[in-house]
Amino acid sequence: MLEADMTALRQFLTTPEPAALGPARRAGTLGEAELNRALEPILLRGRLASPNAELIQALLLLWHDHLDAAHNISQGIENEHGSFVHAIMHRREPDAWNSKYWWQRVGSHRAFPEIARRVDELLRSRETAGLAKRLLPGGKWDAKAFVDTCDSALALPETDPQVKLLREIQLIETDAMLEFLLSSAK
Repeated sequence: MLEADMTALRQFLTTPEPAALGPARRAGTLGEAELNRALEPILLRGRLASPNAELIQALLLLWHDHLDAAHNISQGIENEHGSFVHAIMHRREPDAWNSKYWWQRVGSHRAFPEIARRVDELLRSRETAGLAKRLLPGGKWDAKAFVDTCDSALALPETDPQVKLLREIQLIETDAMLEFLLSSAK
């Protein structure tokens, strides 16, 4: 995949605000058909292998709040990468138990160290040691702890600082997985 293609795909993560913790649709996201039309030439030009191209599509559909479409794609890809996207979808649904089931199937994903590094950097800048201790025990990303943290924050208003921070972490998770899928497709 060309660097230009990576930049073009990352553009789709640039939305007016990060994805909600739940299934809520946001203003400023692309419709499903519009997003698929925009993705098709980039994914074809990059000549990505089938599961990675489909997972990139699912990940970006999920980022643009098309949970059902992302679910349809990710549930059909039976590897740790498909389970990763599937787990995020169920966390946003919200179905914490089902999300943690899929994270269990993921195991220790190769994108986790990058997620941990970026989340640690973010949390240090915000002086949130308590959250860092919960999400990064021993310096490692704990996706199931993130599910529990997001689940407990669903009762808070969208304007709550913790909700905003968790939404930023969700962006880190999505971007790191996008980067992983692009780099592993070479």
